Amino acid sequence: MANFLIAFISVVFVLGVLILVHEFGHFAAAKFFGVRVETFSLGFGKRLVGFRRGETDYRISALPFGGYVKMTGETPLDSRTGAPEEFMSHPRWQRLIIAFAGPIMNILLSIGLLTVVFMVHYERPAYLDQKAKIGYVVPNTPAAKAGIQTGDVIAKINGVDNPVWEDVKLNTMESPGVPVKVTILRGDQAISTSVTPEKNEDGQASDPGWLADESNIVTTLEANMPAVAAGIKIGDVISAVNGVPIHSTKAMIDLLQQTKDQPVDLTVEENGQQKIVRVTPVLKNDNGDIRYRIGMASEPKYIDTKLAFPKALRTSLEENKRYSFLVIDLVQKLVRKEVSIKTMSSPIGIAQASGEAARQPGWTPLMTLMAIISLQLGIFNLFPIPILDGGMIIMLLIEGLMRRDISMKIKERAYQVAFVFLIIFAAVVIYNDIVKTIPGLHQHLP
Repeated sequence: MANFLIAFISVVFVLGVLILVHEFGHFAAAKFFGVRVETFSLGFGKRLVGFRRGETDYRISALPFGGYVKMTGETPLDSRTGAPEEFMSHPRWQRLIIAFAGPIMNILLSIGLLTVVFMVHYERPAYLDQKAKIGYVVPNTPAAKAGIQTGDVIAKINGVDNPVWEDVKLNTMESPGVPVKVTILRGDQAISTSVTPEKNEDGQASDPGWLADESNIVTTLEANMPAVAAGIKIGDVISAVNGVPIHSTKAMIDLLQQTKDQPVDLTVEENGQQKIVRVTPVLKNDNGDIRYRIGMASEPKYIDTKLAFPKALRTSLEENKRYSFLVIDLVQKLVRKEVSIKTMSSPIGIAQASGEAARQPGWTPLMTLMAIISLQLGIFNLFPIPILDGGMIIMLLIEGLMRRDISMKIKERAYQVAFVFLIIFAAVVIYNDIVKTIPGLHQHLP
């Protein structure tokens, strides 16, 4: 019950702020150009509460799936008198600015939120910003089947040259069941191939099985286990097992499953000095995970700092640019039916993500999530679909080229078709999210 309340409060806060910012963009631009705003609503449908100030009714409505700013003479169904305060009485360039203002506010909010987050707390795995050198390839995974080997460097992925590991993760994350083109450098040889991330039960992309080249720094030790008994200390670096160099903790784990309970020699670097330590793995059952272990863990190194404003702003712009291309590419793949609609989230999925972010320490995880959703909301509203801002923008641009208005009958039909499409789309996404939250019902998903 507590988790439900946290998720509910979090999603109300997140969506409420994003919708408010979006609609305020339209409202402020309309007011600036002298357009009469009849209604400023958070939500659709029946008016629940609100107040009137001047010519505008500010309200909260019953259906919390968006919001709207109603301007006089805005839609094809509105009667028009030609009065100067009507939306259609204003030149097209002003109407274009009003249409753009909502999505632009969401994009600016995303940039601003991430800038503040990075100024307060910038934490991320250090390897994400490093070149994509492969430290280990898990057997029988898509990467292994593609012939990729330890020590290879990913020189290009889906058109991105010299990617860092974050680029690699983003490009594979959005491609469940879809081949990802990669160019591998192996010594002086460039090899072109493709890797197809497998779909998990939620339709998301699983890790292809390539791991970053990282030092195996001991970060955790378990009492009464072989590592402690052998004198291994936190901060030591494990660089080889039985003389075989290892560049990933997963590589060492898999190697221990092969040697089983036989003693192994670990090459350990302590304070710059190298030594050989012999340990004998033991078979342990940890919550159903039965494997040979020595009782140590190696967590990725994290960057944990605060960025100055210029650096925070640059980093925010880079992140927003990266995620913008990711969203556009994902939509293209949806249209081509290369990825499932299950990758989309309704308010139910957003509520789950918001609740998880809210339960993490500090406020930065929730703000980061809000920034990402705000960016997605801004980009989505720019798609050329009637009813959305992008639909209005396209119509205005077409009318500008034609030097006359599109017929009212065509506009009405376009709005009706778009409305039905969006209702069906929303219903499917909500259904998928409901089924994903109920154990055992994944088989009902298309």
